[in-house]
Amino acid sequence: MTPASSSAAPARPTSGTAALAPESKARTVFRAVSGNFLEMYDFMVYGYYAAAIASTFFPADSEFASLMLALSVFGAGFLMRPLGAIVLGAYMDRHGRRKGLILSLSLMAVGTLCVAVVPGYATIGIAAPAIVLMGRLLQGFSAGAELGGVSVYLAEIATKGNRGFYCSWQSGSQQVAVVFAAALGVALHALVPAPEMHSWGWRVPFVVGCMIVPFLFYIRRTLRETEEFEARRHHPGIGEIARAIASNYGIVLAGMGLVIMTTTSFYLITAYTPTFGKVELNLSSLDALLVTVCVGVSNFIWLPIAGAVSDRVGRAPVLIACTALAILTCYPAMQWLVAAPSFGALLAVELWLSTLYAWYNGAMVVALTELMPAHVRTTGFSMAYSLATLIGGFTPAISTWLIHLTGDKAAPGAWMSVAAVCGLVATLFLYRSKATREQYKTA
Repeated sequence: MTPASSSAAPARPTSGTAALAPESKARTVFRAVSGNFLEMYDFMVYGYYAAAIASTFFPADSEFASLMLALSVFGAGFLMRPLGAIVLGAYMDRHGRRKGLILSLSLMAVGTLCVAVVPGYATIGIAAPAIVLMGRLLQGFSAGAELGGVSVYLAEIATKGNRGFYCSWQSGSQQVAVVFAAALGVALHALVPAPEMHSWGWRVPFVVGCMIVPFLFYIRRTLRETEEFEARRHHPGIGEIARAIASNYGIVLAGMGLVIMTTTSFYLITAYTPTFGKVELNLSSLDALLVTVCVGVSNFIWLPIAGAVSDRVGRAPVLIACTALAILTCYPAMQWLVAAPSFGALLAVELWLSTLYAWYNGAMVVALTELMPAHVRTTGFSMAYSLATLIGGFTPAISTWLIHLTGDKAAPGAWMSVAAVCGLVATLFLYRSKATREQYKTA
């Protein structure tokens, strides 16, 4: 999994756990990021089929009101992330990365099952949207520490000088989920007539997610604890972790600023694209899903490249360049798109936004792991990420509301530019002096 090959001999087992040999790194990364796939797959499927979910569980007097209810429940899962970050993040910092990642995957699977099998509003009434909401809240709770746990795990197993490259695969696994979910949507679009797709076909991707769970659970159970965690003599309790996070609240809040750019841009170019393409641009569902497949592939290609570049030139230059470009280009690009919407125009704009997202995120994730004190690294990372998703996770709903309020279909571009301002300010604050740049310099 490293950009450069190594001829070093496999290390001998230490501390009761086999040290990871160079050739086993790829398998270890795969095991670690497997749960990320399920989390993002479920999020994407919900976003792709928001219109069908809205009519099934959230019938209302208008299509806009129904869609807003569905998208609000999509965002509601993010409200539980800070709580999950504290509880599950502290569990991982206390009991180990491996045990915590298995627990988060288990909770996530239960939430997926809730959305997949619950009958619609017409069958069981208000209980239907209530169960869907509970499923989303449970998924949000588990996701609160999933990304942090995986990112910290990858940072702790990374070879010297390649931490950014390793951490980029946390987000890389999410892109596989984006592509898989969108490709499944394209296949269903070809096989299932539109009326059936709207009434029951949208459930098929959720059922597929449930079928994948046993395989992912088996993979993650074979994960080994990181040597860095095992070598640490003291593992803090919940009280000590809470005090450490409180004393480092400035870093957590600045980290939140970094992540807002990532969450906003990601959900804009993935989960919201099918709804935006169909509802606002009047393109076909197939066109929007094909664009989403291309976005996922683009992200997957750029993320490890960006992570590796940040290992060489530093995190700050990459973060500053991406946020500056986003501030200058997102809204004009969206204006150009809505002036003459077409498949080609949507693809061009989304691929540009994908490039900005992937390069930024490739440097941001590893930067966030480097910011946090080692003994509370998972909790601190997860708190910053979870607080940011309280804003960025509502991007589909905020974008829909902004368009409705202003009548400007390019408003989502302005929203992404605002998020980029947050990322730029946070970057300048965190890397404000030579001393801080050295403090966060990659090992």
